[in-house]
Amino acid sequence: MADAAQRLAFLAAHSAIARDDIALVSPDMPLRANLSVLDNIALIPQYRANLAYDKAADQAWDLLVAAGHQDCFAKRDPDLSHAERCVAKLLRAAIGQPPIILIDRPAMLLPDTHYPPFLFALLEKLAEHLNDCWIVDYQWNQPLYPAPHNLTRP
Repeated sequence: MADAAQRLAFLAAHSAIARDDIALVSPDMPLRANLSVLDNIALIPQYRANLAYDKAADQAWDLLVAAGHQDCFAKRDPDLSHAERCVAKLLRAAIGQPPIILIDRPAMLLPDTHYPPFLFALLEKLAEHLNDCWIVDYQWNQPLYPAPHNLTRP
């Protein structure tokens, strides 16, 4: 995106068109500070599918293991590193298996991490749990990204 206005217009257009089809991972969408990472992720199927806590927590645990971040399952938001917080937000989006996960401004999610390799490695680990993933970033960050990745499921 060329600037913040273009990014906001893109987000607004896509959320209006496909509200139920897109899960947003964004610095503007915080975790619940009073819940652990596991509970933040498990909350989604509990709320959307009326799933019992045990089953929802099992699904959340499986995603944490697939991502290789099960060590942060009991941490709450204030105790998380930027990378752990980003993983929790991505898994919270992924647990509902939406057609599209949209990662907004990854540099703000991962300010202390060289984020393209981190995100691509994480998305590769989660490939069987994801449908399609879009990364919305500013135009000036384009050189950080290698040739387009296809991280969609076959």
